[in-house]
Amino acid sequence: MRSPKPAPPRRRTALAPSRRPGKERVAALLRAGAEVIAERGFEAATMAEIAARAQAPIGSLYRFFPSKDVLADALIRRYSELVDGAFEKIDARREASSTQAFADALLTSLASLRGQTQAAVVALFDARPDASARRSELHETFMRHLVRKLKERDPKLSDRETHDMATVLLQNLKCMKSLSGDRDAGAIEELRTMTRLYLGAKLGA
Repeated sequence: MRSPKPAPPRRRTALAPSRRPGKERVAALLRAGAEVIAERGFEAATMAEIAARAQAPIGSLYRFFPSKDVLADALIRRYSELVDGAFEKIDARREASSTQAFADALLTSLASLRGQTQAAVVALFDARPDASARRSELHETFMRHLVRKLKERDPKLSDRETHDMATVLLQNLKCMKSLSGDRDAGAIEELRTMTRLYLGAKLGA
């Protein structure tokens, strides 16, 4: 009689603290992780360097994030939460009644996502074997929010129309996020104008 196969090892996950000091420490470790990974890439970044950047003991880093892969998962999850938060800000801007105001609220809120966390997520997508699936998940998060907002603006739009419009807007946003606010200020303003005109043509004033 054959003995049963041993159970596969359980995947370790990040520790979610319940108290404020622990939450603040995790936030600092995530910021440091994003900075180091954005600067050096996922493979070259080390847990020791991340702990040093956060001015935290290495044991504290491993307590909350047992491995670099677990830290990477947390950074990707954090970026998705930032995307959700950006759309919550758009939802809160009830004064954005005109299409132009809506376009500005959309671009301003989502442009705020630029930074070390976004750069780190890009580096993670370039390095990890599950990059394709993770990119798809993030793409669907953006598309879901954009389709919802477009439907709110014009409930008569078909599913096909809202999907196509959301795809166009997402490409504009990707382009904007790739530009430097200082160096490419003119190009960013051109993208804003183009988005206003596009939404105006599709949604009216």
